[in-house]
Amino acid sequence: MFEVGPELLALLLAVAFVAGFVDSIAGGGGLITLPVLLLAGATPLQALSTNKVQGCFGSATAAISYAHAGLVNWRSQFRWAVLAFGASLIGAFVASALPIGLIRGILPMVLIGVALFFAFKPDLGNLDRKARLTPVVFGLICVPIVGFYDGVLGPGAGSFYMLAFVMFAGFGVLKATAHTKLLNFASNIGGLVMFALVADIWWATGLAMGVAQIGGASVGARFAMRAGARVIKGLVVVTSVALALRLMWEWI
Repeated sequence: MFEVGPELLALLLAVAFVAGFVDSIAGGGGLITLPVLLLAGATPLQALSTNKVQGCFGSATAAISYAHAGLVNWRSQFRWAVLAFGASLIGAFVASALPIGLIRGILPMVLIGVALFFAFKPDLGNLDRKARLTPVVFGLICVPIVGFYDGVLGPGAGSFYMLAFVMFAGFGVLKATAHTKLLNFASNIGGLVMFALVADIWWATGLAMGVAQIGGASVGARFAMRAGARVIKGLVVVTSVALALRLMWEWI
């Protein structure tokens, strides 16, 4: 039934739970699961597509948890979620047709930039600030850029969505984290739809990992809502640096 043996499946489920926890708070869960999928024997395209299967469960769970806490306005975010879906659909098509080595080379520097921003920006908290972009401009520029990246490669997209909300929409850290998850879910679905057409997905393994993601994301979202901005900022910094180092190691 499963595309891997029992030992590898147990490892993938444990990794998916941890990734769901981290991703629900700081983003970047995909770069925890992707290397393990590759080590389990998946081809790069299988790993990317299977990662989308399990990632959809985690992002959906986190989005629902934040919405139930009153931190997300579903109606106002729906149009941007549709845009993220479409951009990711295009990105996944590009990923299936073109090499992504250049993106892999640039991404570590971007992640380090994210870490430095959150580490040394002293006034980041749960309070909103004045937005630098109107909602329309934010949605038409920031959302499709990150959504496209989520389709092409994916890992770190949650961190990029959050950074965009903080820098350009003026959201506080917790509110940015909450709104990130709906867009992340939409772009995960967009990428998955395209990959389902062009890739040989490990469906059974991905769905099992998705169940583990639900558990990790539920715990992580509750933890983030209790802990607030300080802990979220710390995890963003640690996660971004760790993911950047991981990518640089692969690049070398």
